[in-house]
Amino acid sequence: MSRVSMIAATLAPLLMAASCSIGSSTDGPTSTPSPSPTGSEVGFTFAKTAHGSFSQPWAEAFLPGTKLLFITEKAGTMKFVDTANGRLGTVTGLPNVDYGGQGGLGDVAFLPGEEAKGTTARTIYLSWVEAGPSDTRGAVVGRGTLDCQQADECAISKLAVIWRQTPKVSGRGHYSHRIAFSPDGKYLFVTSGDRQKFDPAQDTTNTLGSVVRLNLDGTAAAGNPLEAQGSPSNQIWSWGHRNLLGVDFDAQGRLWEVEHGPAGGDELNLVKKGQNYGWPVRSNGDNYDGSDIPDHTADDGFAKPAVSWTPVIAPGNMTFYSGDLFPGLKGDLLIAGLSSEAIVRVRIDGESAREVTRYPMDNRVRSVIEGPDGALWVLEDGSDGRLLELRPQ
Repeated sequence: MSRVSMIAATLAPLLMAASCSIGSSTDGPTSTPSPSPTGSEVGFTFAKTAHGSFSQPWAEAFLPGTKLLFITEKAGTMKFVDTANGRLGTVTGLPNVDYGGQGGLGDVAFLPGEEAKGTTARTIYLSWVEAGPSDTRGAVVGRGTLDCQQADECAISKLAVIWRQTPKVSGRGHYSHRIAFSPDGKYLFVTSGDRQKFDPAQDTTNTLGSVVRLNLDGTAAAGNPLEAQGSPSNQIWSWGHRNLLGVDFDAQGRLWEVEHGPAGGDELNLVKKGQNYGWPVRSNGDNYDGSDIPDHTADDGFAKPAVSWTPVIAPGNMTFYSGDLFPGLKGDLLIAGLSSEAIVRVRIDGESAREVTRYPMDNRVRSVIEGPDGALWVLEDGSDGRLLELRPQ
């Protein structure tokens, strides 16, 4: 696979133009005006390098300690790119997935710390959508072993489901199924969307519309807020969520998530143990039919979003930047924007946050992550979504 030539993309002058853009989204309207950047918030000049394209890419992750970038494709395939030389490889041993709508193969994550052991076989976690009886389906998380014995092929063995979204329901939307490990490497956090069923997000006898906290083997972790209520309530860490497509820990070890609102009201939330985030009782957006949903108020008893966007940004994923390649970004949150067609940059201040600028990408952005040396790796959305490497110009 050939690398294309470097394309200079001077983004700062475009920031205000992008703030007025309006487009369409599969999950609501688009972008909200972005404030004028100042000081350390000014736009960067990126150099883009394209590394081929992928069919409906959904998630990406570097194998720790290597330059191998693994990319899931929603229809049920996964590939990897050796970013040192551009070589493309395939992955075998993948699960059968229920593909359609927003469903299919989802997230990919690797158990942290194994690179220090010098082993070639690594523990891999995948999420995907599994079919159930009577035209139902739900998200699952599986764990297996990844081994790369050949330059252009890796194989997953012993892949087994360790967690299932409960219950399986009809429809093909709002699975969420993003994966994050706690900073100490002891716990697995999984986002579980409301499956477009609304009320179950307020019902803690199921795991829809929630963030779950698990042991690494998928069992409910001790100390969860509802552990006395038994399964599946004992898995829940927070609830009252809609469609959570980004999740990450900040430098202080705090968990944040970004989720799609309805017609307006995308949210960035600081996720706290035992908190109810209000969906569908409260939202800063409205229903798609135009009917009102009461906005969050100071006395409504629900946890409040740190940032809310109307019109929406339509998040794809998010990552806290910790590298040195872009020093001005350090500690800031970068959110992949689908219908907003941008990387949205958010500054965290205590438990508050604000959007400081956004970087237009001229395409729907499914994912943005940080590479081993601090470069940004971006996946465009769609049937021919490019993999882009972003470095300082």
